[in-house]
Amino acid sequence: MNIGITCYPVAGGSGIVATELGQQLAARGHQVHFVSYALPFRLDRFQSNIFYHGVETTAYPLFKFPPYTLTLAAKMADVARNTKLDILHVHYAIPHATCAYLARQLIAAGGGHQPKIITTLHGTDITLVGSDPSFYDITRFSILASDGITAVSKYLADETTEVFKIDKEIRVVHNFYDETRFSPVTTDCSRKEFAAPDEYLLMHVSNFRPVKRTLDVIDIFDKVAAELPARLILIGEGPDTVLARRQINKRGLADKVIFLGNQQSVGSVLPCGDIFLMPSEEESFGLAALEALACGVPVIGTSGTGLTEVIDDYKNGFLLPVGDTGAMARAAISLLKNKERLAEFKSAASRLAHEKFAADKIISEYEQYYQEVLDA
Repeated sequence: MNIGITCYPVAGGSGIVATELGQQLAARGHQVHFVSYALPFRLDRFQSNIFYHGVETTAYPLFKFPPYTLTLAAKMADVARNTKLDILHVHYAIPHATCAYLARQLIAAGGGHQPKIITTLHGTDITLVGSDPSFYDITRFSILASDGITAVSKYLADETTEVFKIDKEIRVVHNFYDETRFSPVTTDCSRKEFAAPDEYLLMHVSNFRPVKRTLDVIDIFDKVAAELPARLILIGEGPDTVLARRQINKRGLADKVIFLGNQQSVGSVLPCGDIFLMPSEEESFGLAALEALACGVPVIGTSGTGLTEVIDDYKNGFLLPVGDTGAMARAAISLLKNKERLAEFKSAASRLAHEKFAADKIISEYEQYYQEVLDA
């Protein structure tokens, strides 16, 4: 197939999934065309069958802000016409699904071949942006105008159906991970680079937005470190980075916390961890949690979110109420103190990830869905 993919090219779940989907599809012989304002975050090496089309915005005195959405729609239409795209797969409803619809209208006006539009919903495009009253109607219209809709979890599909009163099928295609990038074994770094032999290593990866509750991560670690020798690795950057640093200094934890910032190869570091902390207010799926599990690291996350589809409670991690940092710390301490149980959790983590979320399985589901939409 000839597939166009548009995503946010930054270090976030939707962009990472879209990029790795394109790489996996290209490896299977499909032609993949990325259309975005920058090279996607994990598109870090040359690969046959992958093409990148940059979107340039125009500065004009009458425009208070550069009209990126219009430029993106025009670029989508241009790429679709010139490469005869079969599928235009957009990730994140706003503005990408809207731009895809507009691009197809541009193509139709010229009598060209029109690609099918598939929109993948990732989470905050529904739970935060889309539910904003000013975006509600355009989000709903863009979803319904798509030929196919997928969601990364049943939790998100149900939320979308309820919030937007949609009676159209939303196909659940879970997120996945690349087994060549994420496994319990790494040769790229060593645990001794981060912690002493008698210290436990806790980890957190996110974009440091308020919804990720990074301050809860620090609170949990503070409680754990009060009882056990431990260090914390923080990977990522975002709005709450400054608050996190301030809280760490305030609690006297600066010598126990390692900030690594944004990293292309988190799979090199994750296998060194003992426990992964993800106390998010909202998670539609939890890609970072899946990548940790794939590396054999148990996850402590929040109940009542999409993490329930990723974490097997009391087997490869724990699911606890949002904000209950005391319970999360106790769960971590209990697991770390029991080496035999910790080993069982680590083994179960990588096993579940492989059985349910390995790329080969999920990419086949996407291929099947593409064909269904093309045949419809």
